[in-house]
Amino acid sequence: MKDNQLGITFRETMQGGFALNNTDPRSGEQQGNAQKTYLAMHATIKIQDLERFIADPNHLGSITGNIDFTPFGDNIPATSGVFNLFFPTAQPQLKLMVYELAFQYEGQDYYLAGKKEVRNAPGFDLWTDTTTLYTQLHQGTDKSAPVLGAGVLSLNVAALAKLVSTIRVTNADSLADHPKALFDFGKFFLGELWDSYQPKSNQ
Repeated sequence: MKDNQLGITFRETMQGGFALNNTDPRSGEQQGNAQKTYLAMHATIKIQDLERFIADPNHLGSITGNIDFTPFGDNIPATSGVFNLFFPTAQPQLKLMVYELAFQYEGQDYYLAGKKEVRNAPGFDLWTDTTTLYTQLHQGTDKSAPVLGAGVLSLNVAALAKLVSTIRVTNADSLADHPKALFDFGKFFLGELWDSYQPKSNQ
């Protein structure tokens, strides 16, 4: 039995209009675009034990990264974070992709909390759902703190291609481990999408 289980890591960058003194992501996006204030999240996702990750109902991984935000500056390092992929909710038709990063700026704690809403709504919206991160900035150490700003971060085609190029298999003992891990992760990801977007019976 292997001491270390197969894992997956990848890097993802999402960015978009973002405004202070706003609590609604869509409104904050519009305000940020008008004011030319933008936020980018540069995240590194690590799934250390892929088998456990897939079996875990909350699909919890780890996230590190840094933040670029026009009013604050660039390359602000995160101190901690939370990542969930296809996190279940009380609504059976809704799952969340959760990206959260805590950081400090000028001695103040901030918490950036974002979520992608994966649901089968009217129209084929898989691309939008899986590339749109509704985000709020909290002034404090977690998302229970007051909301200081909001916006929408997105992943365009070029950024998605870059993400795919950064996917790596960790703890591989042989060449055969690489395709196995990628296959297992791909099967899980596509299976979750099928579960969310398959045509539902009217019965």
